Amino acid sequence: MSILPALAVQFQALFPATAHGARRSRWFILTLQAILVPITASRTSNLLRAIATLFGVVIAQSRYYTFMASVKLPWTRVWETLWRAIPDPLTAGRLLLALDDSLNPKTGRKVFGCQTTFDHAAKANQSRYPWAQTIVTVEAGFREIKQEDCGGPTNRRKIP
Repeated sequence: MSILPALAVQFQALFPATAHGARRSRWFILTLQAILVPITASRTSNLLRAIATLFGVVIAQSRYYTFMASVKLPWTRVWETLWRAIPDPLTAGRLLLALDDSLNPKTGRKVFGCQTTFDHAAKANQSRYPWAQTIVTVEAGFREIKQEDCGGPTNRRKIP
C-alpha cells in the first residue's frame, strides 16, 4: 500500500488547476479510498456513505452523482498513470492477471456495505443470493504461481 500516496498525487495532477478541479480531484481520491476499503460495495450510494462515514467528508448526493456520471473524468490518463506504476508487468512476454471475488455473508438489514449478491460458488446447502459484503481483488504482474500457493494443481491455459 506504500504506492497509494504517490498515485494519489499523480491522480490529483490529472485534474485542472482550478477550484472546481481541486474539488473533483479530492472527490476522486476519496472515491478510490472508499473502494479500497474492503467493507464497501462499489455502488455509488455506498461510496457516498463510506466517504461521509469513514473520512468525515459530506458531499451533497446530487452533486456526487453528477460527478460520478461526468464524461469529463480523465479515465484514459488515470489508466495510463496506473499502468506506468506497475514496475514490470510482463512475465515471459505475457501479462498475467488474477481476479478474485469473495462474499462476506452478514445477518441484519442495516449492515454497512451489504447487498443481495448472486453467489456463483454457493454449495447445495447455501443460499444462491446471500446478504453479503462483496470484496474484489485484482493482482497484476506477479511472477509465478506455484502449486503450493494454490492449494492444489495449477490450471495453466495459454491465452492467444
